[in-house]
Amino acid sequence: MDIYLPIAELSVNAAVIIGLGLIVGITSGLFGVGGGFLMTPLLMFYGIPPAVAVASSATQVTGSSVSGAMAHWRRGGVDLKMGAVLVAGGIVGALLGSLLFSLLQTIGQIDLTISLIYVVFLSIVGFSMLTETVRTLRRQAKGIRPKRTKRHNAFIAALPGRMRFRAAGLYISPLAPFLIGILVGVLTFVMGIGGGLIMVPILIYVLGMSVSVVVGTSLFQIVFTTAAITMLHAVQSKTVDIVLAVLLLLGGVIGAQLGARIAIGLPPEKLRLALAILVLIVAGRLLFGLTVAPDNLFSVQLGGI
Repeated sequence: MDIYLPIAELSVNAAVIIGLGLIVGITSGLFGVGGGFLMTPLLMFYGIPPAVAVASSATQVTGSSVSGAMAHWRRGGVDLKMGAVLVAGGIVGALLGSLLFSLLQTIGQIDLTISLIYVVFLSIVGFSMLTETVRTLRRQAKGIRPKRTKRHNAFIAALPGRMRFRAAGLYISPLAPFLIGILVGVLTFVMGIGGGLIMVPILIYVLGMSVSVVVGTSLFQIVFTTAAITMLHAVQSKTVDIVLAVLLLLGGVIGAQLGARIAIGLPPEKLRLALAILVLIVAGRLLFGLTVAPDNLFSVQLGGI
């Protein structure tokens, strides 16, 4: 069944859009990430304008992250103090991202910029995850146990005004998570991602945050930051297509439940390996679209003279 998207200004097959939401929802439940990194490129591949894909993906990420955040909340897997600092930084980052987004729209480079940022971002994240996971699997194959060492960062340790985040197991300056929130807020606004794909590794490997609360705290931040970003997109760029977002949510909610069930009992290292490969495939497809010339370089419309 075809349905018209008023903001994207094109007709799409509703079943296909729901199917895309289902795929991304399964990915979200399977790997524990927001899924926005996959949703935006898939919509772009389908023909949705990048600016609309970004704004509508942020809307979908907001809705799909609520249930996950509530589940972690009930299990005590959310550090509220850390989450509040991350949200504050995320909102500041969203405001900065809105200025950048508006500038790129003004100069007519928003579509190209979104695609380029995705290629660079996904390539870096994918290769980093792949390298780390392969190294871990090799150690396991040799029977070598990884050393549990507390990670220290000289820059973070030097920041003033330390605060204790008990659930996260940290005693650091709130400036550190605040700056991380700003970075994720900018990326979320421009790329339409939830931010978990970059925030979770930073919280673990840079801040040394407890793994037991990192996912729940990240989802807590995602809910409020992406909600603010959705409002900014709706008011400023006017690229939020609510019809598209609702269709994506229909598939995403069901897919997230399926993915969570599939993930039970699967080795986390192999899940991370599969996620790294998936990220690199998406980056490669985007790069292919940017470098290969289309069949029709020009579209010429002749009018009466």
